[in-house]
Amino acid sequence: MRALVVRGGWAGHVPVEATELFIPFLEKNGYEVHRAESPAVYADSSFMSGVDLVVQCYTMGTIEPDELRGLETAVRAGTGLAGWHGGIADSFRASSDYLHLIGGQFACHPGRHPDEEGAGTEEHNFVPYTVNMLPEAADHPITAGIADFDLVTEQYWVLTDDYVDVLATTTQRVRPWDPWHREVTSPAIWTRRWGDGRIFVATPGHSLDVLRHDSVRTVIERGMLWAAR
Repeated sequence: MRALVVRGGWAGHVPVEATELFIPFLEKNGYEVHRAESPAVYADSSFMSGVDLVVQCYTMGTIEPDELRGLETAVRAGTGLAGWHGGIADSFRASSDYLHLIGGQFACHPGRHPDEEGAGTEEHNFVPYTVNMLPEAADHPITAGIADFDLVTEQYWVLTDDYVDVLATTTQRVRPWDPWHREVTSPAIWTRRWGDGRIFVATPGHSLDVLRHDSVRTVIERGMLWAAR
């Protein structure tokens, strides 16, 4: 079995260190892991035809039409696609076709009160929130046995369509300084079928400590295996 890890983009998500956390797990499960530092590899159709799983950790950045076409073609033919946080849900913002493939796009991560100390720093965006597991996902191989869990990190508000299978959600509360007037619930973990392929997305994963959280790590590990051909 062959896994391709594509990493890069915004350095704040430490794409190399983050993906290296999961490569030993893939190798232990029988995968020959190939690393790529850009999406250029997606355009190599002969290579992609032999890939069983793509793990993408590439925040923002751009993707060329032939690269996206190669990725979409591979997924449609059965290659799995998995990722977390901005590495998959905030990749290639300018490509509507990529957003269509993934089914959800990062919109914002509302932080603490703007007058609170630390405004403008990364930590100012870290808020306490809960990832709520959906009852109907209790028996799903990705989320079975995992209870609701709490994090203090970026809480992703994502824009999604109806063609996602949601396994867990998170709710943005209404605080006195926020411009919205009712709570907003977004998918926090979802899957998507595309042709013969499977896609897995988890929105937690901003930093290494979040990725090491027992529930987050378990969900990602299971999600990769679920998505793989």
